[in-house]
Amino acid sequence: FYCIISIINSYYDGFVCSLLLPEEARRSALALRAFNVELAQVKDSVSQKTIGLMRMQFWKTAIDDIYRDEPPNQPVSAELWRAVRKHYLTKRWLQRIITEREKDLDDRAYRNLQELEAYSENTQSSLLYLLVECLGLKDVHADHAASHIGKAQGIVTCLRATPYHSSRRKVYLPMDICMLHGASQEDFIRGSREQNIRDVVYDIASQAHVHLQHARSFSHNVPAAATPAFLQTVVLEDYLQRVRRADFDVFHPSLQNRNPLLPFQLYLRSWKKTY
Repeated sequence: FYCIISIINSYYDGFVCSLLLPEEARRSALALRAFNVELAQVKDSVSQKTIGLMRMQFWKTAIDDIYRDEPPNQPVSAELWRAVRKHYLTKRWLQRIITEREKDLDDRAYRNLQELEAYSENTQSSLLYLLVECLGLKDVHADHAASHIGKAQGIVTCLRATPYHSSRRKVYLPMDICMLHGASQEDFIRGSREQNIRDVVYDIASQAHVHLQHARSFSHNVPAAATPAFLQTVVLEDYLQRVRRADFDVFHPSLQNRNPLLPFQLYLRSWKKTY
């Protein structure tokens, strides 16, 4: 129950995606997403990096304990232990998410798009590899799709969070693209809607689109049983279409509203067994 509340409050789209998974994978998927939310919230919820590092160390130790069948007395850890035991989840992916989130506590902008993609691979793609395992699959094509979808998700998450971060005088968008278009951090903090800011958003959004297209280009090789893990593509596609309609103005008010049709669109896609 704690896991469900945690996800609904922080990541409604992920919650809906989890509900559409086959029953045998649903509870484990919710545990993994709750674990991801716990780690993602560390950066915003601590005032000092030292406290953040202590929280990360708790999770590093918790993962070791989980794989020793001695989970700590904490709601998410208990559910994660259950998922690990049920699906024999790969420890390396859980560790990689923690390590990458820990590095991200440095609180600086990505130097370039490749750095953002590497962060996305180590966090979002790792989570998708685990979701595929929850579905009882170990498949190279499914993992290849997960890698690209995870990168697209990381890029879109960075864009979606830009208004929130800017309101807190923080900018994480890749510096090389900002410099290319002469956009300063101050422009984003002011919420500028000038053409050069839109050009930055266009370039970053385009790369997310490229990853989505690439993941779909070999979908015929991906087992149908893996597609429920990739329902997130509907959410990513929805944001990319809306940002395009807003002419790549990342601060446009329409982008702050949740699409009320999204749960229906997710259900439709899950019924079609495609991503």
